[in-house]
Amino acid sequence: MSPQILRNVEQEITDLLRDLIRLNTTNPPGKETLAATYIANYLTKEGFKTEIIESAPERGSVITRLKGTGQKPNLLLLSHLDVVAANPNEWTVDPFDGTVKDGYVYGRGAYDMKCMTAIELLVIKLLKKNEVELKGDVVLAATADEEQGGEKGAGYLLRNHREKVWCPYVINEGGGLAFPSKKGYVFPIQTAEKGILWLRIKAKGTPGHGSKPHMVDNAVMRMNKVVDILGNYPAETMYVPTLKQFLAEMGKHDPELNEIFSRLIANPTKSEQIIDELAKKDNALAEEIRPRTKMTIAPTMIHGGIKENIIPSDCEAVFDCRILPGQDVNKTFDLIKELLKDVGLEKLRFEFIQKHDGSESSIETPLYSTITSVLREFEPNCGITPTLTTGGTDSRFFREAGSICYGYQPMIPDEPNDLLEKRMHGIDERITIENLVYGTSILYETVKRFMS
Repeated sequence: MSPQILRNVEQEITDLLRDLIRLNTTNPPGKETLAATYIANYLTKEGFKTEIIESAPERGSVITRLKGTGQKPNLLLLSHLDVVAANPNEWTVDPFDGTVKDGYVYGRGAYDMKCMTAIELLVIKLLKKNEVELKGDVVLAATADEEQGGEKGAGYLLRNHREKVWCPYVINEGGGLAFPSKKGYVFPIQTAEKGILWLRIKAKGTPGHGSKPHMVDNAVMRMNKVVDILGNYPAETMYVPTLKQFLAEMGKHDPELNEIFSRLIANPTKSEQIIDELAKKDNALAEEIRPRTKMTIAPTMIHGGIKENIIPSDCEAVFDCRILPGQDVNKTFDLIKELLKDVGLEKLRFEFIQKHDGSESSIETPLYSTITSVLREFEPNCGITPTLTTGGTDSRFFREAGSICYGYQPMIPDEPNDLLEKRMHGIDERITIENLVYGTSILYETVKRFMS
């Protein structure tokens, strides 16, 4: 008999998410203390002791703990409170109203990731209310600043209050949205993520009159060479274990994909051609896989010049470089400088905005086993696979500190996955109420079973 879907939580989980969306925590500036205070008040009414820790004024994270007997390792339920900006003129609803319409909750953070904050709040409340006998502590932390790198949120907490948040196991965002397949749904569990090298490069030149461009050294032209070299760099293909497992599991559920994925794994030097072949059949899936096979470097911001008729002496650009687990961020920086040696390194200045190596957690753990068994009880025909995410999450801080971290928020897609994920930082971000109830039900059962 499958575990119960908790239909009785529908109104409460909807209200929780609506209330959190209405607290505008756009980062920058963040102001996450607004949401941290709301959560602290909610938990206090349920008998929890809470603490709000600010890394700077109004940049608050909230923590609570449900004590266990100490017979099992502790588990952290992690989420972040900040969201990215939203332009109200582009939306069909107010992005900070928490509109409920046609079975959806709309708003910035509905999917990324105030939905999971609400789910984790309800899970820890239900564990207490139902008097579940926990053999380890369940800690909840809803943090600031993830959308700007997490240094003022999860990073700050681990550096300054490690004893309050660190746990051997962490459940966080980054996985759980099911892929439809010919044999049923496949649920990806985020077990790895690419590392980050955010780099600002400044090019120097000499100023002069715009009517005599060949008499001076144009910093924009030098930066143009930098952008061309880095933006078009053909990085080496490398398959990390998580990607191989993902391709193998996905292939089990679709014979046509299995044929393509088998060739992909066997022929890394032909990865681009094989992924291009896949793109003709399923472009969304192909472009999910492509950046998981190699390092990527993307120019994301550029600025130079002060006047129409002045050759600029300064130009700067920002690059978002993502490296695979196992690749070293410092060696990657050395590679970037080597690629640019003919541009004139003496005329370039480099500034790290943020850097973290990639991270990967083993699936050979009791928590992963619990996740798979619970998911298969809710969805008997499903597949389950570890997955590597191209974007970063706060899990990297905890993996660096020795935690096993999984991204795990089970969801059934209500539209094609690529369209759904475009809403995450895009227009009309939303989540179905059905998925709020579904995610709460599965996470509650997982935590209860793992910690009992």
